[in-house]
Amino acid sequence: MGGKRTAIVVGAGIGGLTTAIALRRVGFDVEVYERAPELRAAGFGLSVMSNATAALATLDIDLRLEKYGRVMETYHVKDSRGRLIREFPFPEIVRKLGVPCVCVSRADLLTALLDAAADVPITLDAAAEGFEVAGDRARVRFADGRSAEADLLVGADGFNSALRRQLAGPDEPAHDSGYIAWLGITEYSHPRFPPGSVVHFWGDGMRFGLVDIGRGRLYWWGTKNMPLQESSTWGGGKAGVLDSYSGWPDEVREAIRATPPADLLTLNTRDRPFLRPWGTGPVTLLGDAAHPMLTSLGQGSAMAMEDAAVLARHLRHAPDVPRGLRGYEAARYDRTRAIVEATRSISDFEQSQGPVRRRIRDAYFRLMPHRTLVGKLEPALTFPGAGPLPDEFERWNR
Repeated sequence: MGGKRTAIVVGAGIGGLTTAIALRRVGFDVEVYERAPELRAAGFGLSVMSNATAALATLDIDLRLEKYGRVMETYHVKDSRGRLIREFPFPEIVRKLGVPCVCVSRADLLTALLDAAADVPITLDAAAEGFEVAGDRARVRFADGRSAEADLLVGADGFNSALRRQLAGPDEPAHDSGYIAWLGITEYSHPRFPPGSVVHFWGDGMRFGLVDIGRGRLYWWGTKNMPLQESSTWGGGKAGVLDSYSGWPDEVREAIRATPPADLLTLNTRDRPFLRPWGTGPVTLLGDAAHPMLTSLGQGSAMAMEDAAVLARHLRHAPDVPRGLRGYEAARYDRTRAIVEATRSISDFEQSQGPVRRRIRDAYFRLMPHRTLVGKLEPALTFPGAGPLPDEFERWNR
């Protein structure tokens, strides 16, 4: 594409900021619009998986996350009494791939992204309501009556995306996970939790995770099967979370005890039916706006980062914006659909409740051959590339 093109990204979360950085790398003038009045990350953590880092590397983007978080060194799954079910080979796989998996707080990840996007204009308190396509340009409307126009419009505005709502319709259903989730970040040290560790505990319709995010800090999460009508009104606070994990290992209960009540986050997790197409003309979706998923694989942020890299690479080579977007979408449908479906399936299995289902779950992972487990985990951690690039445009259009 000749000449300087302009782009609007709606949403200044992980997907939106990564997209802004990636688009700038391929020659776009980018502006970001965010509905929130300030950029502030909720108190939880995540893992930036190897596939996300590898995707960004295709555009020579290095966020240097190791200085913000902690490289994953071990990954163990235990039962609710602290007995080992299985050591998962994530570290082995990432060593083979040559790209680390970094566990980091969301706030630190956003700091790294803002540093990399330092000269990208970000307009806050700008809630998108919808868009129009006029010729080869797109215009986005905001709730306060403002509008903005560009050659490219990317909806990275999350689970409740206004741009997605216009594409999919206002009555698109959301699917509850079937459990409540509690999240926290705290300073933490425990003799049974070595540095660089990720440890998951599986109980009866419940799970708990401990994740080292560096500098003496712990990110933890807990889940408990609960109907939506109950989880959406749950108000048990820190005491209620502690009570739910009565009798669990001390390293679990100490994480909860050490967390200030103000740093405890309670939420419902949801996904949506897979959407296709993601866009029209010079408009597309990305990240949770395109393919919201549950959290069991830890791939939500990674998929958004992959999206951003693939989008930028297709636009770099495409003869025009719409064809670049349709190429990006075609390259991402199968990959993201597979991750969304795998995440839902794994979530349901790991939340197994009742003595029979629980024993089947634990035995399944305990007895699985090592090679089989690696084969199940490695594809998600491996960036598959940007898909067909310019030489394949004609095939798509036939």
